Amino acid sequence: MNSQTQEFTIAGHAGIIECKLDLPADSAPRGIALIAHPHPLYGGTMDNKVVQTLARAFLALGYACARMNFRGVGTSEGVHDAGLGETDDMTLLHEHMTARYPGLPVALSGFSFGTFVQSRLQHRLAEQGRPAQRLVLVGCAAGKWDLADVPADTIVIHGEQDDTIPLAGVLDWARPQDLPVVVIPGADHFFHRKLHHIRQLVTALWQR
Repeated sequence: MNSQTQEFTIAGHAGIIECKLDLPADSAPRGIALIAHPHPLYGGTMDNKVVQTLARAFLALGYACARMNFRGVGTSEGVHDAGLGETDDMTLLHEHMTARYPGLPVALSGFSFGTFVQSRLQHRLAEQGRPAQRLVLVGCAAGKWDLADVPADTIVIHGEQDDTIPLAGVLDWARPQDLPVVVIPGADHFFHRKLHHIRQLVTALWQR
């Protein structure tokens, strides 16, 4: 993402996992953000523009931002596991980052397929008595995958004209949870020419 991006690997359940870390430039991190990318079988990588936009938003909030390439993407080993193995690997990234920065709160964020992974990870962490501080879900995968329910303060951002994951399916998932959804007018699934709204919304809503 920038010249200061650190590259590292962790040992995943299906082999080595390729990761990247960005740190706030002017201060020690006040939290950790784990960011999950879109579907690996349809070109999703940790360098996706929405993923990088989320990282920039969390950097502006003072968070250390870690992301990984899911199985079979880039130099990450293994094969796609429909979100199950990917959740296991994201759990390992969570363990790595919380050991590296003990005591810091952890935010979970994802785009598209990545929202499915992060909803599962949040459910897992909550069962262990250590839930994430907060979630940010962009292009939420509700209707395509069985997303777990999420906390009431979750930030959900969706494009009005998303034809990959229709807005109606997201609203059907959010409605029983009484969960607000922020809709960006005119935005498609990849938020072409609308990425700045994501960064502005995350920064503003996180600080409320």
